[in-house]
Amino acid sequence: MVVIIDYNIGNLKSVQNAFERIGVKTIVSRDHDVISQADGIVLPGVGTFPVAMENLKKYDLIDILKERKAAGVPILGICLGMQILFEQGQEVKLTKGLGFLKGEVKLMQVNAKIPHMGWNELCFAKKHPLLKNIKEKDYVYFVHSYMAYPCEKELVAYCEYGDSKITAIVAKDNVMGCQFHPEKSGEVGKQILLAFKEMIQ
Repeated sequence: MVVIIDYNIGNLKSVQNAFERIGVKTIVSRDHDVISQADGIVLPGVGTFPVAMENLKKYDLIDILKERKAAGVPILGICLGMQILFEQGQEVKLTKGLGFLKGEVKLMQVNAKIPHMGWNELCFAKKHPLLKNIKEKDYVYFVHSYMAYPCEKELVAYCEYGDSKITAIVAKDNVMGCQFHPEKSGEVGKQILLAFKEMIQ
């Protein structure tokens, strides 16, 4: 069972539908007892970094997420849900993140239109199980103005936009994140979620 964390941020239903299409049972919840039984956890997100962290605190979700991370439960962050996995974000105001990944989130520094919106192709930085069903240069769908600046060893894939490399997939141990929306990325997104499904079985 995958628990999609309900913290009043993001497109919960579209993420849930994407998992159900590949045969993964999901529950949208912020209940600690439910989260503690999850085989996998998904942090979706659309909005701003400070509001996301404020809501995690309001619903008392930070400690249970840290506990599940320490227990080795696979965690997947999507879009803003990926960004809050980092140590801090500079959107609106400097805000402490979950600190599951090293690095910070800042406004994209590119010579191209912001927000970065639309389809872009993935470039692989390293091998990772999330990539097992897809190939380099496959296209995925992005919508964001802020991006993660991770440490090099936690960068799995990126895309090129303007003159810059944009972080696309990050991972460390059982914590993973996609800046793009796999639930909106057609067959490629489906294959990434299927790879995550294999990790929780």
